[in-house]
Amino acid sequence: QVQLEESGGGLVQAGGSLRLSCAASGGTFRNYNMGWFRQAPGKEREFVGAISKSGVSTDYVDSVKGRFTISRVNGKNTVYLEMNSLKAEDTAVYYCAANSASWFPSRRYDYWGQGTQVTVSS
Repeated sequence: QVQLEESGGGLVQAGGSLRLSCAASGGTFRNYNMGWFRQAPGKEREFVGAISKSGVSTDYVDSVKGRFTISRVNGKNTVYLEMNSLKAEDTAVYYCAANSASWFPSRRYDYWGQGTQVTVSS
């Protein structure tokens, strides 16, 4: 079973950038597709993006395409979410998640981190 821990959240001004990290432990990292989700106050959790086990393939929700980039370093058991041109509507708790599905992208995830807060001031 894999454990996930996010870091890198904080307060940033609109138009700014932030990089989130998610460190995995307890499993073989390269066997997991990794995803990022977010949940804003009063809203349901939504998919942000994902990266395949090898890192070759990525998938993003339309609202972040061109602004957010997901990458991973399997040797460091870490996945990243680089966020640029941040907007107030990006404010949310961001979660990383993992699944071992043989296909990509799968929107079903089995393991979740505790989340990290991102606040974008306008």
